[in-house]
Amino acid sequence: MASLDPLLDKDGVRLVVDEAIATVTLTNPAKRNAQSPTLWRALAEAGKALPGTVRVVVLRAEGKSFSAGLDRQAFTPEGFDGEPSFIDLARGSDAELDAAIAEYQEGFTWWRRSDIVSIAAVQGHAIGAGFQLALACDLRVVADDVQFAMRETGLGLVPDLTGTHPLVGLVGYARALEICATGRFVAAEEAERTGLANLAVPADQLDDAVRDLAAALVGAPRDALIETKTLLQGAVDRTYEDQRVAERAAQGRRLRDLAGLGD
Repeated sequence: MASLDPLLDKDGVRLVVDEAIATVTLTNPAKRNAQSPTLWRALAEAGKALPGTVRVVVLRAEGKSFSAGLDRQAFTPEGFDGEPSFIDLARGSDAELDAAIAEYQEGFTWWRRSDIVSIAAVQGHAIGAGFQLALACDLRVVADDVQFAMRETGLGLVPDLTGTHPLVGLVGYARALEICATGRFVAAEEAERTGLANLAVPADQLDDAVRDLAAALVGAPRDALIETKTLLQGAVDRTYEDQRVAERAAQGRRLRDLAGLGD
């Protein structure tokens, strides 16, 4: 068994690797795992630190809440120590503002890499940036006390941490618009029914359910899982006929590999 010493433990993010399964944990329960630019950079660093042996990444959070969203200190004139405030960012050029937001998004983009499957284990509140972080993962297992909400529109902003694309893909345009525009809570039953959650379980069973799912994923042949994930990720942008072609090509690669005829 691999060492369970953290590969990274900073700015509210801890990364531990146990053979093929990595666990990224939000570690600031006293602030309900509120998010900041330093946390987003730590999330991006965790993605870069993953060993090539990792096949499944579990995202979890300490405490009663997965994440209460953006730390409201971001909206104060002083912002965070060592960081430009959002007010300062707004005074910059369009290019500077775009670059800053693009850097923030990097902590949310690597979770859907084709070589891993990511699972968010979500309990309690997952608000705004917290909701978007859960949406960044491939799969979501939620506790029965979960409360998703997208509050950015109510603050005069838009969701900008990569959450809009997966949200529309999961629940459709009309429901996604309604969730974002109203900022209402989405509880566990609705999350599971509408596809936001793959599974909803009692809170005391969340860790076990995620552990079982991670084990099942690790049990699948790695190359076949990577090909399947890539095939499914591209399906939405392909026509039916194009998807048939992609299926044939992927299966051809698998058959050649199994026959020892691959590159």
